[in-house]
Amino acid sequence: MVNYTNRLDGAIRRAAWAHEKQNQHRTGTDIPYIIHPFGVMTIAGNYTDNEDVLVACLLHDVLEDVDANIYNEFDMELEFGQKVVLIVKDVTNNRNISDWHERSRDYLAHLENIASDEAVVVSAADKMHNLKSTLIDYGIYGDNLWQRFATKNAADQVWWYQSVFKIVCKRNDTANLRQDFALMLAKLEAAVEKQPSLV
Repeated sequence: MVNYTNRLDGAIRRAAWAHEKQNQHRTGTDIPYIIHPFGVMTIAGNYTDNEDVLVACLLHDVLEDVDANIYNEFDMELEFGQKVVLIVKDVTNNRNISDWHERSRDYLAHLENIASDEAVVVSAADKMHNLKSTLIDYGIYGDNLWQRFATKNAADQVWWYQSVFKIVCKRNDTANLRQDFALMLAKLEAAVEKQPSLV
C-alpha cells in the first residue's frame, strides 16, 4: 500500500509540471503524460513501500524526455536526493544512440549488469504500465497501433518486453511481480499471434 507522503505528492507535482513544460503527451494520443508515471508508481506500490523507488517511478522519464533547461539531475538531487537520481539514471535510455535496437540492447545490458535492485523494480513497473496501455489501445486500434512505435513492428515490441521480463526474473525474486508481468506479457503475445480470446 502506498503511503501518500508530502514527498510523494511533491514528486507527482514535479513530474506533471516537467512533462507539461515539455509539452509531452502519451505517444500517439492527447492524454497528459503524467498518467504514465503515476501508473508506474501505482504498480510499483503493489510490490514495494520504498519511498525512493516510488518517487523514482514518478520521475523515471524526466531526465530522458525533459529538456535539461527545464529540469535536470541537479534539480532532482536537490529536491529528492541522490538515491532517487541514481535510480532514475539507471532506467534512462541513452539518447545518444539513435538506432532503436542498439539503444534497447544498451538499456538491457545496463539493467541486467549494472542497475540497482531498486531500478529493476522501477523498470518492471514501467514496462508493465506500458504493456497495460498497449493492450488497452490494441483493443481499440488493432494492428494500426504498431505504427505509433519507432520500428512500427509488433514483433519488436514482443522482443522488447520479453527481454526485460527475463532480466527482471533474473534480478528480482518477488513472486507476484513476476506473475503479474508474465500475465501481461502473455496477453501481448496472444494479441500479436491473433488469439483474441486470450487478450
